Amino acid sequence: MNPEYKVVWTNVAENDLKQIIDFISIDSPQNALKILKSIEQKASNLYTLPERGRIVPELQGEGISQYRELIIPPWRLMYRIDERKVYVLSVIDSRRNVEDILLARLVGQ
Repeated sequence: MNPEYKVVWTNVAENDLKQIIDFISIDSPQNALKILKSIEQKASNLYTLPERGRIVPELQGEGISQYRELIIPPWRLMYRIDERKVYVLSVIDSRRNVEDILLARLVGQ
């Protein structure tokens, strides 16, 4: 039997998701709700086998392998595993350059 993990959303990830849903709800509240449920469900499913997500390729190329992601088209749900917790770190539009987004967050822009 596989051990279970607790899935924890960071403030940044919650804010990312809120911005996505707010933007989509302008045109289609029903679609926004559907997408919200889909993303939340995929994240919740990480309580078992969180290693199923791939290592973030842009970071892996820099020798950083502790960050993983699930692709929920067109979004990338990034997370890291620590002990028995899975920390959802960010939900990013996959059509954008993830390196630019992460750099902007690191320098506080």
